[in-house]
Amino acid sequence: MKRIFVVILVLSTIVSVLGLAAVTTITIATVANPDMVIMQALTPYFEAAHPNIKLNWVILPENELRQKVTTDIAVHGGAYDVITIGDYEVPIWAKNDWLVPFTSLPATYDEGDLISTVKNALSYNGVLYALPFYGESSMMYYRKDLFAKAGLVMPEHPTWDQIAEFAKILNDPSKGVYGIVLRGLPGWGENMAPLDTVINAFGGEWFNMQWQPQLTSPAFEKAVNFYVNLDRQYGPPGVTSMGFTESETFFAGGHVAMWYDATVAAGYLSDPKTSQVASDVGFAFAPSEVKSNTGWLWSWALAIPSSSKKVDAAKTFILWATSKQYIQLVAEKYGWLLVPPGTRYSTYENPNYLKVAAPFALITEESIDNADILHPTVSPVPYIGIQYVDIPEFEAIGTQVGQYIAAALAGNMSVEQALQQSQDYVTNIMKEAGYIK
Repeated sequence: MKRIFVVILVLSTIVSVLGLAAVTTITIATVANPDMVIMQALTPYFEAAHPNIKLNWVILPENELRQKVTTDIAVHGGAYDVITIGDYEVPIWAKNDWLVPFTSLPATYDEGDLISTVKNALSYNGVLYALPFYGESSMMYYRKDLFAKAGLVMPEHPTWDQIAEFAKILNDPSKGVYGIVLRGLPGWGENMAPLDTVINAFGGEWFNMQWQPQLTSPAFEKAVNFYVNLDRQYGPPGVTSMGFTESETFFAGGHVAMWYDATVAAGYLSDPKTSQVASDVGFAFAPSEVKSNTGWLWSWALAIPSSSKKVDAAKTFILWATSKQYIQLVAEKYGWLLVPPGTRYSTYENPNYLKVAAPFALITEESIDNADILHPTVSPVPYIGIQYVDIPEFEAIGTQVGQYIAAALAGNMSVEQALQQSQDYVTNIMKEAGYIK
């Protein structure tokens, strides 16, 4: 035993003398979107530059990611060192001291290059609590070839009434092409994200200034009826199982004339390696109705739970994955079309990016720059957020209401029934939480 101890002591001394530090493994929880798949694929480049840090990836569908991360961080479980969250969670979780702040960022990171609306949404009391991996608003994607064949012209700023008319004309299931696809998969970050912007466009809101739910108001009901009928009449079968990723794949495969969703998909749809309709994709701003400027604001960002025991290594990784140098690395390995968009002004000033991304880059930047999370609705409201409401209860509220809407979309109940059940559910939640009596 004494000899074994001596050997171990000698080896430890050698390691210490050579300056070989122990390897730290950090666990990263992220969503199964194309940009994150690329981030995982670039692991060897990070680990080569940081040999003392190893990356362990947990990549999940959006709804499952939200559930697992929310549960872990609320109980300080410490399962993850880096989590992928968004504008909704950051200020709420920062207020609860669940996140590690990003203060004194190195000058080389160039914090001033971050797009201001994105940076502000990821801050609490003026301090960043997450760094943006990519930022997005929402836009209308359409098939230029199908529009030209039908003699149609997509306005740069369409209305939802125009979109409905286009969908009716272009819907041709016998040829395997549907008029439009809108997310139907239930979830506050799935079907409710685009639907919320339609509700805003039609003049609806979740709550009035007294925090009374407004889900059965005429404007809210009109918007949901419009959304459900549009998807049911001119969308594909099985749409209630289609979230962002499934809808993106469906459009890229040439099966639909229009898709309204996140601006982040523009690069993927424009790349002939990933999209069968790359040369035929057109881009327009988020549709309006009673209200214009309805595009959402979201950023998938990287944060560190306060329960992590590996904060320094986690920060090192996040600074790398959200840097200008990372964007350059993606451009070198995958092309400029696939760089993470919506986070840095320098991306939209880079001639190499604009050369390939010109058709959608300016719409994306303008939509993100002009997104107004402080004034999302026609009438004044007590909350912040375009496709979410900035209260802790909204995750449960949005998820349950999303289930009711999906049931209406599937034909299992009427929209009126879905909204009445939603109104009753949300009213109970708001009473229990003390917002209303």
